[in-house]
Amino acid sequence: MSGTKLKTATAPLNIEEIVARFTNHSAKIGVIGLGYVGLPLACAMCDKGFHATGFDVDASKIEKLSKGQSYIGNIHNDRISAFVKDGKLTPTGKFDKLADMDAIIMCVPTPLDRNREPDMTYIVKTTETISRYLRRGQLIVLESTTYPGTTSDVVRPILENATGLKSGADFFLAFSPEREDPGNPDFHTAIIPKVIGGDGDAALRLAQTMYGQFMKKTVTVSSAATAEAVKLTENIFRSVNIALVNELKVIYDAMGIDIWEVIEAAKSKPFGYMPFYPGPGLGGHCIPIDPFYLTWKAREYNIATRFIELAGEINVAMPQYVVNKLTEALDSKSAKALNGARILVIGMAYKKNVADIRESPAFAVMDLLKRRKAEVVFHDPYVDVIPPTREHAAFTGLKSAALTPELVKKQDAVMIITNHDNIDYAMIAKNAALVVDTRNALSGMNDRGNIVKA
Repeated sequence: MSGTKLKTATAPLNIEEIVARFTNHSAKIGVIGLGYVGLPLACAMCDKGFHATGFDVDASKIEKLSKGQSYIGNIHNDRISAFVKDGKLTPTGKFDKLADMDAIIMCVPTPLDRNREPDMTYIVKTTETISRYLRRGQLIVLESTTYPGTTSDVVRPILENATGLKSGADFFLAFSPEREDPGNPDFHTAIIPKVIGGDGDAALRLAQTMYGQFMKKTVTVSSAATAEAVKLTENIFRSVNIALVNELKVIYDAMGIDIWEVIEAAKSKPFGYMPFYPGPGLGGHCIPIDPFYLTWKAREYNIATRFIELAGEINVAMPQYVVNKLTEALDSKSAKALNGARILVIGMAYKKNVADIRESPAFAVMDLLKRRKAEVVFHDPYVDVIPPTREHAAFTGLKSAALTPELVKKQDAVMIITNHDNIDYAMIAKNAALVVDTRNALSGMNDRGNIVKA
């Protein structure tokens, strides 16, 4: 089949037979991309008795999973080991096995390029790979966050043009946005409601049937584009509200008012208010990136997304703001310049209690410190060494320093960028000459005089 176009078969597919394979759990499901979205999703399937085949181009991930080893913090080795041993999970880099799947789910990255425009490389290349093995009756689902229209305008033409098969008649296409929250103990993949939009009624029914077997609740919408818009709306909501409290932080700080105290009191209101918290910048894949997918698409309709872009500008400015606060504090409290100062950064991960460094504001902060010729070290209990990244290659291989009183005493300042729970903050407050706290981690210790909130 590879590389050849097929004529659309005239005999209609028996949808009921495909539905039955999902409901009796005999369907084979493939997941492409075994990262923070794909691997938990595959595990959720295995928990319900499905056979999941995990595909990834990263040979190291395949090797670790095959040995029963996990590389994601909230998925334990024994769980992976049991799935692999029982034959429920098959990790592989051999994409020809896609032809054996009843359903294929894409969980691949959707970054921005240098111009902050959508980089569709991973979606396009993955879809092209699927097209080489696409067969009649398969369900194809995209989970990667993207702009409305991607499923119908990018994925569908690639599959149809390469094979001659038609969506809705020969294969079925849907979009279902991922909703992962790494490190949140209250929510895991299977219990988070699953939004689904299909390219036609049959695709929607099949996708809902499939997800309904291992997700607690499914929520259907009228189209794949609507489902794509749902994900962007969720993340833009967070981006805008975080930008609001970041701006309030700057204003209230100039007035001598503690934004954290304000938020704590405001959230006592039982209606009409939802707390969001300021920080040194945005991190993770979703919030720093996803809103720009909509601003890019909106330009096609000659619509300005001023609100979204303003929020982005405010959030992007936060690393510079906290570094400026550090500079001012060094000058006023220690009569020292940032040039040549020894700075300890606490936290490389983008959020507390996880090892995920994607788009972490710590990179932007450290880059700014380096440009000002500060001597920078970091400590993160979840990040032993900084792995290769596309945007911050200069930090590759930098190792986490052991957090000791001696290390803290040697620093001119400590910056708390990520407020992991397993950090000895009392020790830091006791031994540091200066602490710039961007996360309110030292709440209740501010009477020491060496702590500056930023």
